[in-house]
Amino acid sequence: MDKLHIITPVKDSIDLTLQTIKSVKDSNIHVPFIYKVYNDFSTDENTTILEEASKSIGFSLINLSDMTSHPSPNYLLVLQHAQQEALEDNADLLIIESDVVVEKDTIQQLVDGAYQQKNCGIAAAVTVDESGDVNYPYLYAKKWKETIIDSNKHCSFCCSLLTNNLLSNFNFHELDPSKNWYDVTISHKSLELGLNNYLFMKLRVLHRPHSSRPWKLLKYSNPLKYYWQKFTRKLDKI
Repeated sequence: MDKLHIITPVKDSIDLTLQTIKSVKDSNIHVPFIYKVYNDFSTDENTTILEEASKSIGFSLINLSDMTSHPSPNYLLVLQHAQQEALEDNADLLIIESDVVVEKDTIQQLVDGAYQQKNCGIAAAVTVDESGDVNYPYLYAKKWKETIIDSNKHCSFCCSLLTNNLLSNFNFHELDPSKNWYDVTISHKSLELGLNNYLFMKLRVLHRPHSSRPWKLLKYSNPLKYYWQKFTRKLDKI
């Protein structure tokens, strides 16, 4: 594939979001690409900051308020819109979330790695904390020694490339609209289609989990309160 669409869904957490955006724009990418930031009902102040940054840094800003009145999160709409545009452009789709910072060569190496592996559906970079230790959501891979893992476990969309092969064979309009997040579902669907999902242990991206939705940090500090909110408010459905 000779084209790449990169997207970042955004909900406030503006300082970290700008770090994400700048790390993408500072990357050494040799394949032709476009970069789109989906603003999922950030505050008016942060929306203005994003609009100014789109001009000064250089990326396409899509305000979801122009497309829907559905309250955030609108991850399903983001995925459906991004899939359609990638397919129309015969491109792969790289998702980099707004709590992630990539190294200069991460994106190009992920693209190259995806096409060096057999029948790739998803290629993902492993996430680490500020100390360089593997962190959530890849704690299950913390002790893995191989540099490239052909994984049957799900790939998080923190920094994951969805190949055009996967996009062409699974319509995201078939996803369950009652859910909020879809990395597990799409990872499993990729495997069902006979594709392979790869986790690249040497491609490490800084991840500061849940920075845009801090209530989810309760999962670690107060699990009882987290699960109470999750079920009573019907949040965080995967």
